[in-house]
Amino acid sequence: MSTGWSLYIDALVVLCLAGCAWLLWVNRTAPIDKVGKGEPLEADHDGIRELNNPLPAWWTWLFVLTIVYAVIYLAFYPGMGSYAGLLGWTSQGQHEAEVQAANARYGPIFASYAAQPIPALLNEHRAVEIGSRLFLNHCATCHGSDARGSKGYPNLTDDDWLYGGAPETIVTTITNGRMGNMPPMGVAVGGDAQVKALAQYVLSLSGRDHDDALAKQAAGTFATLCAVCHTKEGTGNPVVGAPNLTDDIWLHGGRVADIEAQIHTGRISQMPAHGNLLSKEKIHLLATYVYSLSNEPQAAGGNR
Repeated sequence: MSTGWSLYIDALVVLCLAGCAWLLWVNRTAPIDKVGKGEPLEADHDGIRELNNPLPAWWTWLFVLTIVYAVIYLAFYPGMGSYAGLLGWTSQGQHEAEVQAANARYGPIFASYAAQPIPALLNEHRAVEIGSRLFLNHCATCHGSDARGSKGYPNLTDDDWLYGGAPETIVTTITNGRMGNMPPMGVAVGGDAQVKALAQYVLSLSGRDHDDALAKQAAGTFATLCAVCHTKEGTGNPVVGAPNLTDDIWLHGGRVADIEAQIHTGRISQMPAHGNLLSKEKIHLLATYVYSLSNEPQAAGGNR
């Protein structure tokens, strides 16, 4: 903070405190013309008459104490421009101290869970519960508190995974994030008529009602332009996050108009990386919770 701004804030603080003291003094001593002590004033508020009485002593001293408290507070804590206060307190310092204390207390717990594979942790109710709290804090904004997602945000409770649902893949997704890119194909396929035909072909892949003639017309276009990501069968490719078009699960909407818009204008989606926000141990527990949403705990001594 520059010296000028610091002095400006100092002046404002001093003026505010002095103004409070002046306001108290004036209202205790200023006479009211032609109205004796204890007599009603002219003002009438909904039948309530105000009497010309001095401020109660308890109220006056409480006001004085607030001013004294403010002076003492400003001596010990920052509040006067660049002055740091006698205690040297900062919000950042307090946050770091609380983080260190939390890490010292909970770090061993996280480390013990991180040493176990995610499938095994499904039997650890406490581990899954900690993961659920991490999910609510960091993921529920997009995926919902029930993890069922919404339009544009994947449902994490089913078995449909854009990039794969193996434990290590979920950890990678949370840590590094994902960037999905469906390129606009309106021009490449030959215009609006071909976009409509291609949408009918996409509908046919999941067995939905469709125009069979238009679908057959677009089969070659799909094989040439779309199969490279979605495969020629339309089953998708988790390596690039290309969705499976045969399961009738639609991330961005399954209406004909939604499919046509997706083909025509494309779509860019981003899952933000959390590796810089959460430790590896916390990501391990968060991935455990996400994995638990679509997987049952293993039986003791058994294989899934």
